[in-house]
Amino acid sequence: MDESPGQKTRGRIYKWDPLTLCFRGLLAEKWATRGKSFPAKEIGMQEPGPLGTCEQLTRLELMEGMARYRRVKDMSMLSMVSKTINQHIIDYISTSSGSKRLLLQDFHNPGLLGRRQNFIILQHYRLLGLLFKRCTLLLPTKERLKYIHKIFAEVSCFKFNGCAAPMQCSGLSCYGIFLQNLTAGWDELECHRVYNFLCEMTDLSRKMQTIVFSKPGSAQKLELRTRLFCRNVLLDHWRHRSDSAFWLTRILKPWPIVNQARLLYIIFGPTSPHDGQVIWQEMIDGPTDESSLRGLADAVRLLYDTGTKEWTADDVISLVDELSVVPREWLLENNARLLILSGNNICFTFMASKAVNGRAAELARMIVFLALVCEKDLYCMDWAVKMMLKICKVFSTLVERSNFLQNVADAFAYVIMEMLQSAMSGDHDEEERNFLNLFHMVHAQANFHKEVLYLTMNNTLST
Repeated sequence: MDESPGQKTRGRIYKWDPLTLCFRGLLAEKWATRGKSFPAKEIGMQEPGPLGTCEQLTRLELMEGMARYRRVKDMSMLSMVSKTINQHIIDYISTSSGSKRLLLQDFHNPGLLGRRQNFIILQHYRLLGLLFKRCTLLLPTKERLKYIHKIFAEVSCFKFNGCAAPMQCSGLSCYGIFLQNLTAGWDELECHRVYNFLCEMTDLSRKMQTIVFSKPGSAQKLELRTRLFCRNVLLDHWRHRSDSAFWLTRILKPWPIVNQARLLYIIFGPTSPHDGQVIWQEMIDGPTDESSLRGLADAVRLLYDTGTKEWTADDVISLVDELSVVPREWLLENNARLLILSGNNICFTFMASKAVNGRAAELARMIVFLALVCEKDLYCMDWAVKMMLKICKVFSTLVERSNFLQNVADAFAYVIMEMLQSAMSGDHDEEERNFLNLFHMVHAQANFHKEVLYLTMNNTLST
């Protein structure tokens, strides 16, 4: 008796997945066209060969079965059954009908319904990455990449400059999800080859050279395309931070530190919500908010915290220092906000390096603006006080420490006077902003010194 979904055969039970059942249906049709009934019992009772039930189908009929069957996940499982079936699946993917069915291209979906559709299509490409990983398992890395590139070249939204509306397109994100699942578990040497292959196919290195040596904002479209390609294809979809750090290192390390800072700003810096263009004056024209700096801070922490052997602490600190003058010197408030968002370790290491180099006056002003950011963004002011005391210990002598603390007191006075002069000399709108900033600065000074007094009192009482 024919059983479903399993069939007892000589004391064993063979489980038939839906795809096998589909192929058995094709066999039934094949027998019916010959005017015969399908001998399901006999075929089910046979010892399976290398292809199982599928052994009785021609290559064309196998492809027809795959064309009817819709689940990429099960095709991925089937590809591991045998080398022959694996080759049949590769051949099917290479056909125009196969690539058309598998490479979904519904990449432009606005609104709530669009977000749901984008989630579905991203999941599809996640599974498709696994299918291609298994299908090309026996090929050398370069041949695997060439085969995949040949298939994906049919889709314009997967190309660097292929989509006419890149801000509304999920094509590069699908490509990134696919790439992540394809390369999961590959060693670093293989991933190096993937990056080099992508650079070769997209001419990415030359495009990066153009934007890092051009005047900021003079190649806006290329800056946007580079940002979208790097974020969506190479950086954003990894589950582990170490993987993201690996790919970010591939992007940055070939360049001198000045160009690394420029690239970091292009890829993670603030952008216009309307057209996605990089806002180069954001850090220069006035105080910015956390959202504009969060991407940069996360990237800096990624390189510092993941223990990547290609990045020392000094490398990361030098990068942060260089970043604060892209495209020109930032407002100290924005610099301080970046340090706070980057975390305690980076903030301390950055400031300690200035202390070691004898830049006490510059360091004192930074303490003042750390206090201002704590006041504005509602961080605990005792954090700024503790950071100052921690920096004090970097100075080797009592005279140096006293000099530094005096510089901090003087810096508060100088900054308040500067803000007052700006408030008095600006136009009406600017005057309001400057007075508000002055208001926050006065409160920051008061709360900072209050925390110093609390700390002094607690230390006195404890002794």
